[in-house]
Amino acid sequence: MKIISLRQATLLMLPALLPMPMLAADNTLVVTAAPPETGLNELDTPAALSVVSGDDMRQSAARVNLSENLSSVPGLQIQNRQNYAQDLQLSMRGFGSRSTYGVRGLRIYVDGIPATMPDGQAQTSNIDIGSIDHVDVLRGPFSALYGNASGGVINVTTQQGQQPTTLEASSWYGSYGSWRNSVKASGATGDGSHAGDVNYTVSASRFTTHGYRDHSDAQKNLGNARLGVRIDDVSTLTLLFNSVHIDAQDPGGLTEAQWRDNPRQVASNVTLYNTRKTVDQTQGGLRYQRQMSENDDLSVMLYAGMRETTQFQSIPAAVQRNPSHPGGVITLTRHYQGVDTRWTHRDTLLSIPVAVTGGLDYETMTERRKGYENFTVSNGVTQLGEQGNLRRNERNLMWTLDPYLQTAWQLTDKLSLDAGVRFSTVNFDANDSYVRPGNGDDSGDARYHKWLPAAALKYAFDPGWNAYVSAGRGFETPTINELSYRSDGATGLNLGLKPATSDTLEIGSKKRIGNGLVSAALFQTDTRDEIVADTSSGGRTTYKNAGQTRRRGLELSLDQQFAWDWRLQMAYTLLDARYRSNACGSESCDGNRIPGIARNMAYAGLGYLPEQGFYAGSEVRYLSQIAAEDQNNVNTPSYTVAAVNSGYKWLVENWTLDLFGRVDNLFDRHYVGSVIVNESNGRYFESAPGRNYSVGLTLGYAFR
Repeated sequence: MKIISLRQATLLMLPALLPMPMLAADNTLVVTAAPPETGLNELDTPAALSVVSGDDMRQSAARVNLSENLSSVPGLQIQNRQNYAQDLQLSMRGFGSRSTYGVRGLRIYVDGIPATMPDGQAQTSNIDIGSIDHVDVLRGPFSALYGNASGGVINVTTQQGQQPTTLEASSWYGSYGSWRNSVKASGATGDGSHAGDVNYTVSASRFTTHGYRDHSDAQKNLGNARLGVRIDDVSTLTLLFNSVHIDAQDPGGLTEAQWRDNPRQVASNVTLYNTRKTVDQTQGGLRYQRQMSENDDLSVMLYAGMRETTQFQSIPAAVQRNPSHPGGVITLTRHYQGVDTRWTHRDTLLSIPVAVTGGLDYETMTERRKGYENFTVSNGVTQLGEQGNLRRNERNLMWTLDPYLQTAWQLTDKLSLDAGVRFSTVNFDANDSYVRPGNGDDSGDARYHKWLPAAALKYAFDPGWNAYVSAGRGFETPTINELSYRSDGATGLNLGLKPATSDTLEIGSKKRIGNGLVSAALFQTDTRDEIVADTSSGGRTTYKNAGQTRRRGLELSLDQQFAWDWRLQMAYTLLDARYRSNACGSESCDGNRIPGIARNMAYAGLGYLPEQGFYAGSEVRYLSQIAAEDQNNVNTPSYTVAAVNSGYKWLVENWTLDLFGRVDNLFDRHYVGSVIVNESNGRYFESAPGRNYSVGLTLGYAFR
């Protein structure tokens, strides 16, 4: 009896669902006990999708940043700023490249909890690499079904504890005074199929570095826990907890001349104002899953968290003294929570197997934002880099309410259709409590609505080869930070900013070749009212709408295992992203490249990876030049960098010992790690390290 699975098609649309039954070709219902979080199937999913295992994320790596082992994903431009005060710079198919800090234009989930706030701003600092089970990177039209994002979705799932109980300790030491120590415990009682069975994974780590550049010290403490309970034969409960604390200096950007002269230096005002950032975030979640019947599943996700941030910026004191200026120190206290409830039903309609999922997603965030002068005055003496007088005090409320419906149809043995729609409502409400002479009332509110449809048609030539065509509409509202400032310096929210709307058409094909997978995707995305950086200075950026833009791209990837223990990974991305209308005022930039986006990216990695004994690997990354500003007059040089690693893994009875060393930027290339788009002072460049070294050790014991 040939079995056709609808589970992967529905999983594509939602971060975490219950196990789904499969429908046989003769429409006989067959219930499978497959676990709910085994990752999406790259071959069967009718979209551009890459699945990276947790073992791959940890292979010969520092286990600190997502940027370490995601270079093999086409379409994903992920760059380490070497600045832990500003997080990584992620963009997918060119969306998110304008972000001067945090992650923009993408939706990020960790165990079903959004790492993206209701306004679309995300961060990756709370992701524990040591606990990852797998990472799903979804690009293209179907990302619209996740709500307020245009570029794609990154879905991180942590490990579910299982027998036997295992303890693990890990250390890593690298150049520039960098080190990371971590511990992890995981296990389970029973096999998870009986009432009362429990599984758990608990981890903690500490990372510290002096940084490659001057004034870039950082420390990060991270804790993560996951506890699962089998309530009865048809329902489970999962408790999730995460906490992170970061103290980091902010080295800022450099001009091209400064970067070429000394890439490790910082601008003088950076040290004068002691630019730095502190982050504390704690969150918890509860997921309830129940198989209501052979045809129906229920999933409810509840979560809540708090994030406190204090940031010192390098804004000149003379500028801060302007009565309307909000100061050079920002303090934020954010309380966020949400609930996502969904029901999945499987049946047949006119003899066609079909799965239908309906749900409601509600997210809210309350923010208390204050601004202070980044200087104090005592006895006529001005002291820079210290929190001074209050200059801003406001309470912001953001919420989203998104009902959605997704369907998966197995039209024939070879032809399937996936279609869905989401109606997204995003609301902003700002209440200004700091109104003074020369500083008007900045209160205001805005609300945005958009229908977000997506559909894909897939044809399977044989069990190992298929092709698909998909289309969808994306929606991206301004974040509260983008609404906060106006380029004309006037008071009030920047309510002239409109949400961006993107229409994407994609065709692709995937083929299994032996123990490998080859995939290709060709796409075009047309965006109206794209939100782009207008001015950026002293850590403060204003934004504007760019009229129309177009992205055309090609994504190719190969993941091939051969000769038992050898593995070859290759990826190539061609992305032509351009303005189709003038977004530069008097000096037209119609036809210019959108800044922050590389036209060409390539990756090749070769590894010898047996289960135990000696292993080794090498990788090469290429990135073409990147425009730093709208006029395309300043560009970063293209670069090619290489890395090598080698290690030995011992498996002796209950013990596991893994020792490795690696060299990054093997040929000591001088290159720009990331770009601050449209920086008003011309300090666009954030330097990447030269040749650097690291060693790591992981010791584990299993109680068999």
